[in-house]
Amino acid sequence: MPAPLQTMADAIRVLSMDAVHNAKSGHQGMPMGMADVATVLWSKFMKYDAAAPDWADRDRFVLSAGHGSMLLYSLLHLTGFKAVTMEEVKNFRQWGSTTAGHPEYGHTPGVETTTGPLGQGIATAVGMAMAERHLAARFGDDLVDHRTWVIAGDGCLMEGVSQEAISMAGRFRLNKLTVLFDDNNTTIDGEATISETGDQMARFKAAGWAVKAIDGHDYGKIAGALRWAMRQDKPTMIACKTKISKGAGRKEGDPHSHGYTLFDDEIADARQAMGWSSEPFVIPDEVYKPWRAAGRKGRKARKTWEQKLAAAPLGAEFKRAMAGDLPENAFERLDAYLADLPAAKPANATRVHSGSALEQLVPAVPEMVGGSADLTGSNNTFVKGTPAFDAPDYAGRYVHYGIREHGMAAAMNGMALHGGVIPYSGTFLVFSDYSRPAIRLGALMGVRVIHVMTHDSIGLGEDGPTHQPVEHLASLRAMPNLNVYRPADAVEAAECWKLALSTKTTPSIMALSRQKVPAVRLEAADENLSARGAYELRAAEGGEAQATLFATGSEVSIAVAARDLLQAQGVPTRVVSVPCWELFEAQDESYKARIIGHSKIRAAVEAAVRLGWERFIGEDGVFVGMSGFGASAPYDRLYKEFGITAEALAAAVKAKL
Repeated sequence: MPAPLQTMADAIRVLSMDAVHNAKSGHQGMPMGMADVATVLWSKFMKYDAAAPDWADRDRFVLSAGHGSMLLYSLLHLTGFKAVTMEEVKNFRQWGSTTAGHPEYGHTPGVETTTGPLGQGIATAVGMAMAERHLAARFGDDLVDHRTWVIAGDGCLMEGVSQEAISMAGRFRLNKLTVLFDDNNTTIDGEATISETGDQMARFKAAGWAVKAIDGHDYGKIAGALRWAMRQDKPTMIACKTKISKGAGRKEGDPHSHGYTLFDDEIADARQAMGWSSEPFVIPDEVYKPWRAAGRKGRKARKTWEQKLAAAPLGAEFKRAMAGDLPENAFERLDAYLADLPAAKPANATRVHSGSALEQLVPAVPEMVGGSADLTGSNNTFVKGTPAFDAPDYAGRYVHYGIREHGMAAAMNGMALHGGVIPYSGTFLVFSDYSRPAIRLGALMGVRVIHVMTHDSIGLGEDGPTHQPVEHLASLRAMPNLNVYRPADAVEAAECWKLALSTKTTPSIMALSRQKVPAVRLEAADENLSARGAYELRAAEGGEAQATLFATGSEVSIAVAARDLLQAQGVPTRVVSVPCWELFEAQDESYKARIIGHSKIRAAVEAAVRLGWERFIGEDGVFVGMSGFGASAPYDRLYKEFGITAEALAAAVKAKL
């Protein structure tokens, strides 16, 4: 006789207790509290096949409350995901295991996104739901028809990004998104009410969601609520009233049991209360049986779907898009545009050049879905004729994210994780501070997301220091697995876009100027020079270089002008453009040594702080840039007042000589 749902849920509870106890760290409270809800969801409602974790039309499950990772690992193990064996459960939080302290995408098959920083899971899930609706509009419901399920706790809903996320989801009527709120009134410091007075159901309802409250330990009520959610025409939130550490004897419902590791006697009490007699890390066959059946129940649906895919007229295109491969002719228009640029010598802001590159790319790459945080005209992210992403058909490819930088960046991560979409969107570089947590998770997960960040220096002018990023380039360059591009002109902007789209496992930042800059790439090249990260733009004349000037973006033209001044004064000088530090570091040592060179003087110019430039100019090199915040004035006056000019750079080099 199959084990009842209660016994199946208790298997999650004992595995969570045992793993946390064995690791001497972790959080069994949430997994034990939400075990009943998760059991009903995974055994009765969710569409998946444990043997095919990457099935494109599977439901997505996001554990936004990532500290409760043993809930997810228990589910993956019990349903038969091969990567999470009992040995891996025993090695919870240990070196090399698939059961890391928080769920990590790419590390554990079955984990859809990295979570742990609270609130980001729900925001990432919004992007997954957006991708599902968009791809259904493109390829049809036969190939794309699945749901996104989220478990979120009090902490997730306190984080500000959750409000951005639920507002977006409500506005776009993402009816295949369901948030299961672990309504246990618990935070680390105690009951959630010590810091929260809000009515979460009223909040979701106000944002355009359908809401329902249930007893999170009543299997009938749980199943009824999940059936209800699947009938709604808007996103749904189910507030599941639960007890933290449900089943843990005297610790059940204790608001301090969030990250509490149960003692031996407390675990013994819990096992007795549950009537669980098996040894630690032992699941009886009669409990495994229904769980493994749950893990297989989607197999028939998957095989039927695979037959539909094989017969679908757009099947090959769907597979290409989901694999993240670009169309064969992705860069045909861009390459033709690039070929004309050296002779045309267009002078404009690099944000405009970026927009021109997008005009070539968006029609050629149907996976590209753009947007902006209410700065479309400033970011130049909109390509004329692109319809907006919106209900009811969702075929549009331009998203009006509103002023929600963090939610926007997290949603883009979700789109990329879902597959079939290459998201890009824009804001000002200074507001990368708002989106940085999601940029970091994107870098950690290795997803192709492109963040267009315009107004990248004091060159934005009159808006003043609140909007003038000075430390942001250094801060973003410090982040592992993030390519920060700062192109100097139209050629470099097009080259950088080509690189960003070609890089599947690294997100990109496009740091772009508001002010107009002259063309500096005046000759055609046989290769994408920006791919080297740094390259010699102007060679020294009249002998071996005595000075090398390094620059990025809008300051490259300043370096070129300073070189001309120095050359006129008899100082052979070369200029190196550095559009991407990270790609330069990936070059071989001989190339790096050749580009940095052996000039007596090495100098750098960038309208930002010096931090990091020592890599190019050494500790005693010349730096012309910012040492404090900016000011409000026209940009040309600011460059003069802060000494970021060709004359100042040339004078600093001469003084050093």
